[in-house]
Amino acid sequence: MALYLLYESAAGYACFHVQGFDEIGHKTEDVANSVTNLDRFGKVVKLQAFCPFNSALDALNQCNAVSEGHVTDGLRSFLELTLPKVRQSKKPKFSLGVAEPKLASHIYEVTKIPCESNEFVLELLRGIRLHFDKFLGNLKRADLDKAQLGLGHSYSRAKVKFNVNRVDNMVIQAISHLDLLDKNINSSSMRLREVYSWHFPELVKIVNDYYRYAKVANYVENKLELSDDKLSGLTEIVGDEDTAKEIVEAAKASMGQDLSPVDLVIVKQHTQCVIKAVEFRKKLCDYLVAKMNDIAPNLTALIGEVVGARLISHAGSLTNLAKCPSSTLQILGAEKALFSFCIDLLFPPQGIKKQGQHTKVWPHISLFIYWPGICSEKGPMARYLANKCSIASRIDCFLEKNTTAFGEKLREQVQQRLDFYDKGVAPCKNIDMMKVAIENAERKDTEMEVDKTSAKPILEKCKKRKYKAADDVEPTPDEAKRVKGKKKQRKVDQEPEPYQAADKANGPNEFKAEEATAKKKRTESENRQRKMSRKESF
Repeated sequence: MALYLLYESAAGYACFHVQGFDEIGHKTEDVANSVTNLDRFGKVVKLQAFCPFNSALDALNQCNAVSEGHVTDGLRSFLELTLPKVRQSKKPKFSLGVAEPKLASHIYEVTKIPCESNEFVLELLRGIRLHFDKFLGNLKRADLDKAQLGLGHSYSRAKVKFNVNRVDNMVIQAISHLDLLDKNINSSSMRLREVYSWHFPELVKIVNDYYRYAKVANYVENKLELSDDKLSGLTEIVGDEDTAKEIVEAAKASMGQDLSPVDLVIVKQHTQCVIKAVEFRKKLCDYLVAKMNDIAPNLTALIGEVVGARLISHAGSLTNLAKCPSSTLQILGAEKALFSFCIDLLFPPQGIKKQGQHTKVWPHISLFIYWPGICSEKGPMARYLANKCSIASRIDCFLEKNTTAFGEKLREQVQQRLDFYDKGVAPCKNIDMMKVAIENAERKDTEMEVDKTSAKPILEKCKKRKYKAADDVEPTPDEAKRVKGKKKQRKVDQEPEPYQAADKANGPNEFKAEEATAKKKRTESENRQRKMSRKESF
């Protein structure tokens, strides 16, 4: 059975005829070792036909079609003219070797030419790639390299889908610049207070905000020139007339030293720098909010713009964040603490009496410490929040539609989890909440109004469940017992006299029996706790 090979190069399509296929068909290792030798390889593989591309645009279109597994009209006509004709009544006595299995299947669907793609075919095509310029005598190696380089650049530009609204690099630079601005503003405002307090020390106690302090210092300059005429300007800056009057009175009785005109000019320039930095920080925050709503709307709706931007910055990009599992996402930003904690576990420091008593805490919170919803249950809550952030980041990365439906529902789940630790209210399942989010995302209204007809049965189903959390992160038995104990204690607090009702309903004898049983249970629990405390002391 004859074998033909289809080779797609940057210059055009080439068809090769393999001779002696029956003898070497099952010796792939021998072929792999002998493809580098042109004398031996040229005896087996012969050039059958070559069809060059008409232009660079034609080469790009053919390359895109091959990568997607489609057969173009040019490739189909080339194969029909080069290969033997295929008759439906007879079985073909040849096959075509193709590198891409997807392209091979499409060629068979269109032309009915039997195709194959295996290791033997790939080794032969590798040899053709090495000696392709030798098979074509008129083609130089330098010309082939130029064609490959030009086609590679064109193919890369065509494949990269550039969206200016979803460039996460700007978010990474914005959050880094924001942190740098915070440090610079804090240090600059501290220096300004130290310098200007030499001239007007009473102003520090009156104006606490560094931005307003800088604006007041820029407006007042020399305290000796401050009078009641500037009261209206101070009121606009401070926002309170009483505070402005207090500043004027403090300036009249100030104990500060006088400054020279040159020093006052330097102080004024210093205040202007602080004011410009604060104003630029506000603009940068607004830009970050708008950018995060375009890039990661669901992650923003879940944990906010700043924490979401910090996660993207530590991961490197939104795609890297989407690839991270929730366990890795949970410790982003705490790599040094995790490393030092592991070192302490392996090599305990000197002076620790008992094994396992370490001075450091497990770094399980990391960047989530900036999230305001972190409660007393920091470890379980950080684990649950990392799970939801992983889902939100993957939705933002791979979903083309810009919507906040999933982020809002994930935030509701987080809030329900907080209620679970506080009140014992069981959160809904993740699959139920995602169904509601998909229904809301399909609507044209982007304000996320909950459809009562579709959400009501699901929410009622969630209320009937007892102490069952979301499917992805189940509460541990200790958490469920603790929440259940809190609920029982709260019920006892709400009913301060539970045995009086039983006395009225069941009579005095039954009430005494129940009281004795409850007393016995309390005694057993106290004895159990006493034994546990003795064991811990030993």
